[in-house]
Order: sequence, then structure tokens, then C-alpha cells
Amino acid sequence: MKIDWVRHHMPLLNGLEKEFKETLPFKGLKVALSVHLEAKTAYLCEVLASGGANMYVTGSNPLSTQDDVAAALVHEGLNVFAWYGATAQEYEDHIRRVLEIGPNIIIDDGGDLVNMMHAEYRHLIPEVIGGCEETTTGILRLVALNKAGALEFPMMLVNNADSKHLFDNRYGTGQSVWDGINRTTNLIVAGKNVVVAGYGWCGKGVAMRAKGLGAEVIITEVDPIKAMEAVMDGFKVMKMDQAAKLGDFFITVTGCDGVITENHFLSMKDGAICCNAGHFDCEVDVAALRAMAVSEKQARKNIMGYKLSNGNTIYILAEGRLVNLAAGDGHPAEIMDMSFAIQALTAKYLVENRDKVAREKGKMVNDVPVEIDRDVASRKLNYWGCEIDVLTPEQRKYLFGE
Repeated sequence: MKIDWVRHHMPLLNGLEKEFKETLPFKGLKVALSVHLEAKTAYLCEVLASGGANMYVTGSNPLSTQDDVAAALVHEGLNVFAWYGATAQEYEDHIRRVLEIGPNIIIDDGGDLVNMMHAEYRHLIPEVIGGCEETTTGILRLVALNKAGALEFPMMLVNNADSKHLFDNRYGTGQSVWDGINRTTNLIVAGKNVVVAGYGWCGKGVAMRAKGLGAEVIITEVDPIKAMEAVMDGFKVMKMDQAAKLGDFFITVTGCDGVITENHFLSMKDGAICCNAGHFDCEVDVAALRAMAVSEKQARKNIMGYKLSNGNTIYILAEGRLVNLAAGDGHPAEIMDMSFAIQALTAKYLVENRDKVAREKGKMVNDVPVEIDRDVASRKLNYWGCEIDVLTPEQRKYLFGE
């Protein structure tokens, strides 16, 4: 039922499914996929399988896998290695299971597949045509690997595509984070102080929705340009040391670690609520909070309260993991329709251009071709019934000298 629901609201993937069934662009190829395993991801897997791919699927976060969805994919004949609440060891074993088959295409979310491939399965690297990375965090890891000359196969930076980060990161994260917070806490946002750590595209979306819900929004940043942008967007900007004393809700969206730490917890109000919307659970130092707490208890599903020696209780949502997926259903289907359409078309591009994509050391990261970006945008506009103007030959000559 979940997969059928999102299928009805993902027209771009509907169209690609029909095309792939006819052209079979992935016939005979093995695709290893690690993405948050819920209904929208399941439909992406079905679309790739319809194009002839042999799918080997796992989740990219132990708390975002939905067991009923994983089971549904198994029922459809796909190879799935994931379950909700996997331990760290089980999670790594699931990653291993999808890599040991020798994938030809890798679709990653956060970089765990690519990093383990290089660490433990180097003998299978010659079989890899290339891969796609969905997140800012994953791209940071790829860029570092590539800069060191250690990345061994081409990776497409899907997150950097305009039709992805301008919409998925801003509107998808903005809505889904507050979906997760609101359904988990059942508390009012209006009139509260919301601290958003990080003012990239995800942070912009979270801050915009918080403002729309009636909150006073405070931004913390390390980038002076982004901080200046936040000021001009109407938000207060300050250090986390200062913001910690004021916030009612804290949301980290940085891709970094150690954003909210022990000293910040000691400064927070009684009842302050902390959560994370970055890929890894290191932005809010939950381990430090747990160590300094005099007691802890579960306050509601997905909410743990930690009482400190000063008498204040600090609440953590979803263990500090991605709040929109660990305590919600993730981005809206219409948003992921665009992101996953780019994933599917970029994977197809890799297969069709396997001999053209650069494989030189230090040059293994590639932007999504602008043609794919514009194709996805055009398909979406067409579905909405929107028409746009087209440059005349004279205008093209005026602008580009063609």
C-alpha cells in the first residue's frame, strides 16, 4: 500500500519505468543501492529492476528502514539486506552483502557503499562502471577521497544537480524535518525559539518552514557568506554558545560533527529539544549527553529525556539520527520523484557512456550532465501543465554568439 501510494504521486518515475521496460538499459547489470529504505526508495528500486537491473538493496541508516517496505521488495524478487534498528555490526554486514556480489553500478546515500568498497572489496573494483551519490555528506567524502587520488571509479555528484539540491534539500528537508518533529513531539512551534545550525540549502528549508510555523529563528554558521545571507533573509545569527541559552528547538543540518556538545547542553533551558537532520548521528553529541546525565528515560516514542545535574532535562529525538526519516517518512513523494529521476537517468548515462567517463586518478568526481538536469525539470513542468518560452535563433545568437 505504501509503495502504491507513492507510485501514484511520482509521475517522473512512472514515465521512466515505461521507458526502461522497453529499452532495458541495465539488462544483466548488478546494481548495489544504499538509500533510506522506505516506500519512495522501493519504487526507485522497482524502476531500475524494470530496466533489467539485478538489484541488491540495503538501507543507509539503521532507523530509517521500514521493515514492511523491505519485505515487499523481497516479495517482488529483489535482494534486500536491511531491517529497522540494526546494530552497528549488522548495518555494516548489510553493506557487505550488497557489495560482495560485485556490483556494476553503485547508488549511494552518504558514502558507506563507496568507502567500504575501497576498504574491503578492492578486488571487485574493476567490475564497477561507476556510481551516483545523493547527499552533501557523501559528496564531501567523495571529494576527499578523490583529492587524495584514492577514488578508483567515476562517481556522479547527483546532490549537486540543480533539480536535486534546489528542491530536495530546501523544500523536501524543510517540510519533512518539521513533519518528523511535529508528529514526534506534538508540541506547538509558534512562539518558540528555533535554532538551526547550518544555512546551506537544507538549513534554508528548515528555517523557512520554522518561520512559517510562527517561530523566532536563530541561525548558527561557520561560513560568513551564508551567515550574511541568513541575516538578509530576516533571521538572527549568532554563535551556538549564545544560541544554546535561547533555543527551545535545536536542529543541526551541517554535515559536520560536534555541532552541539557538552557545554551547550549545560547552557540549555529545561525541556530543550535537540534533533539532527544531517546524514550521520554525530552532529549532536548524544554520547556526551548520556554520559553527563544523572538519569534518563523515554518520554515518548522516539524521544529520550536526559536529566542533568543542574536539574534541567534535555530531550533528544530519534537518537540524534535523521529526524525526518528516523521519526518520519522522509521527503514528500513529489520531491523524491525528481531526485530519484536524476538518480535513474544518471545511472543510465554511466552505462551508456562507460567508455567516455574519465577514469583518471584525481578526476573521478563528475557533475550530472546539464542535459539530464534540464530533462528532469522539463518533465516536471510538463506534468504540472506549465509551458515556458524557448529562445529564438536570434536570441541565442545575441546571448551566446551561436
